[in-house]
Parts: sequence; structure tokens; C-alpha cells
Amino acid sequence: MTISIPSAFRAVALLGAVLLPGLAASGCTPITAQRGNLTDPERVAELQPGQSRRDDVAAVLGTPTSVGTFDPSVWYYIGQKTEKTAFFQPEVVERRVLIVRFDQAGVVREIKKLDETNGQDVEMVDRSTPTAGREMTFLEQMLGNVGRFSAKDTKSKGPGH
Repeated sequence: MTISIPSAFRAVALLGAVLLPGLAASGCTPITAQRGNLTDPERVAELQPGQSRRDDVAAVLGTPTSVGTFDPSVWYYIGQKTEKTAFFQPEVVERRVLIVRFDQAGVVREIKKLDETNGQDVEMVDRSTPTAGREMTFLEQMLGNVGRFSAKDTKSKGPGH
């Protein structure tokens, strides 16, 4: 006795065998995200220290990401590109920081390029600032006002008194 498999079942099985690996592979495709102003090196090359002015820099590179807090004659262009695969943490693929310094007349004095190699890891401190008073438990916080107010207190302190 031979068992025949319907052709519709074979077509569905074949379609599943073709689509399933494709769907699995697409789930592993990294998602690319760009943040900030990732300056184009060719555009930066258009700017020349001693010749380019503040307006030229703004026209070529756009608005700076940040301006120096204590020295407004320093512009920062900060950008990075990350890739995230599935549920993993994003990985920095490319990071650029461009520092443009101007003189008093608004002419570019210096253009400095920084990348990942210039970065430093900052270790976060896992502490909290102590506060005055005592720590209250969840239950104490929930039941803290029970019994604090009475009918006698509300009569003597009404809006008219």
C-alpha cells in the first residue's frame, strides 16, 4: 500500500522550506542607526584654516551639535553610527567628533578630528547621595497617613478659620 501526499501539501512544505530560512536570516540583519552630525570627510576637506569663515563652516557642515560652554568660538560636530542585531546591545560602528576653533574675526583657526581611538571609557559610580531622615519601608509609606487626621482636626481648621 502506498501513501500519496497531496500536491497542495507538497507546495506548502516547499514554500515553508524556502521562506523559513529567509525569515530567520532577516531577523539577524543588523539595524543601523545614526545619531548626531556624522560629518563627511570630503566636506570637511573643503574647509581651510586661515581662509574659511564661520558662515562657510555652517554652510558646509550645518549647525554644530554643540558650541563651547565657556568659549563660544569653539564648535563641536558629534555623530556616531551604531548597529544592533536582534536583542544584543548596540555596537558603535563609527564615531566622529570634529572640533572647529575660530579666531576673534570668525576665521577658522584649527580643525581637529577625533574618532573612537580618542575616546575613553567612563566607569559609572554605583552610589547614591545620603539624605537626612530615615528610610521608610513600602508598607510604612502606604500606611503613613492613617490615623494622622481626625474629625476634630478638620472642624477647627476649615476654610473660614
